[in-house]
Amino acid sequence: MKVPRFLVALAIVLLGAWASLTGSWPWKRMMVAPPIVVGNAWAESADTLRRGETVSELLARQGIVGLNLQEIAARSNFDPRRMRSGLVFNFRRPRLDSLPSAFSVRTGDAQRLQFERADSGWTTQVQPIMWYPEVVQVGGPIDNSLYVALDNGVDDRLLGRGERERLAWDLADVYAWSVDFTRDIRAGDRFQVLIERLVSEEGEVRFGRILASDLTVNGKSLTAYRFETADGKASFYDADGQSLKRAFLRAPLQFRRISSSFNRSRRHPVLGFARRHEGTDYAADYGTPVLAAGDGVVIKAGYSGGYGNLVEVRHANGITTRYGHLSAILARSGARVEQGQVIGRVGATGLATGSHLHYEFRVNGVARDARRLDLGNGQPVAAADRPAFDTERSRLTALLYPTPVSPLAQLGD
Repeated sequence: MKVPRFLVALAIVLLGAWASLTGSWPWKRMMVAPPIVVGNAWAESADTLRRGETVSELLARQGIVGLNLQEIAARSNFDPRRMRSGLVFNFRRPRLDSLPSAFSVRTGDAQRLQFERADSGWTTQVQPIMWYPEVVQVGGPIDNSLYVALDNGVDDRLLGRGERERLAWDLADVYAWSVDFTRDIRAGDRFQVLIERLVSEEGEVRFGRILASDLTVNGKSLTAYRFETADGKASFYDADGQSLKRAFLRAPLQFRRISSSFNRSRRHPVLGFARRHEGTDYAADYGTPVLAAGDGVVIKAGYSGGYGNLVEVRHANGITTRYGHLSAILARSGARVEQGQVIGRVGATGLATGSHLHYEFRVNGVARDARRLDLGNGQPVAAADRPAFDTERSRLTALLYPTPVSPLAQLGD
């Protein structure tokens, strides 16, 4: 008797379903090999240039010999003789090969050198590191130190400690003609600064420049706006467009602590009796550069009794300035000097018990306290640049004083 074909087909289907559900097959199953997974074929490692070690010695430790470093130095910004200890080299090698196929080294903020092994030898490529500007606003109170204020007021994620120090120095430079941060700051003063920080493609962060700032010193608001004129020269101006630059610096040292302010009568630390002290003493490390407070001509440069090594500069309008106790004199008598020029270094010559600078400001031969003198206004923005300045000031003001979002507005979002 012939079995209908559809019944044979139905039987096969039912048998297959039963075998699938029970795992029982009437024939031997084909074994399928698991897929081959290829892991990372490269091994990454780093090595650091040790103290007293040469680059050739470091490379030899990694199995690289015969690389012509002098030839590389000739066609790239890489001098192996000037590499400092602590420099990190990154190596990549095939897992089945002991010799690296590539390595790289960061030779500066803006570039990296990439070395690749080829059949003809090692090739070198200079890879630029891109940095992107970001505008950040920071602010806070100043109790007695600009360093401490910026250290407390600027988050580590915004700027590292070293970059915050750079910000402090630059901020002191912006106000070098109007604020002496070693003696003018009082409890209750505040700072508000708009800065441009730079972020690299690798996530590094560094301080770029100050764009605008507002310092409250003794209840007085001192604003500063960075403005670049049509000729490409950048300077800082106040809200009225007056340059912050004056005829004299507020202090002849960059941001240093004062040991003794102007006093008509104080006990002399060496002689032991009261004696008129016609100037200000700035405590500073031995060798600290001393700056000319204003443009002028040197009328004395040499040893002068209790002053020790002294430089005296004659300025316009009967003004002279004196810089005493110097360890080194870096200007000669009769020479013309410019404001901010280094004319000596802090020392302890003459009647001095420790390293410091004695600074005098004299008008027609009479010692005056430079803090109490009106040193005039700076030059205004040129009339041709005024519209551009007003536009830039408005832009920076909006960023320096961001409008706070009200709680009701936040709830509405």
